Amino acid sequence: MACRITELVLDCHDPDRLAEFWCAVLDYEVIGHEPDGLALGPAGARFGEGAVTLILAQTDNPRAGKLPLHIDVSPAGTDQETELARLTALGARPADVGQTGEESWVVLQDPEGNEFCLLRKDVGPA
Repeated sequence: MACRITELVLDCHDPDRLAEFWCAVLDYEVIGHEPDGLALGPAGARFGEGAVTLILAQTDNPRAGKLPLHIDVSPAGTDQETELARLTALGARPADVGQTGEESWVVLQDPEGNEFCLLRKDVGPA
């Protein structure tokens, strides 16, 4: 027996606003409404099957400093430069977490300042 990661929970101030961003980034949709937020996943997704669900949990407590855990995303069917342009157009912005500039990934922030990384390798279409 073992466990599987079934969902990641991201605290945020405005789940609806952040859902627009992350649904566009991941090609997800809102698949559930939680008492304090939203559940995002692939169309037709069922809990525990396939891709990890992203929970956007509303909070009034702002985070302080760099997140101890972050999300990494990879281009799917395109290159890193093209995907970076798409993410930026969606509202992502560059983030400085102390990188040297020699990394193969790009550090970004979502519209609420949560860091995530865009990796280089194209993982192919979903």
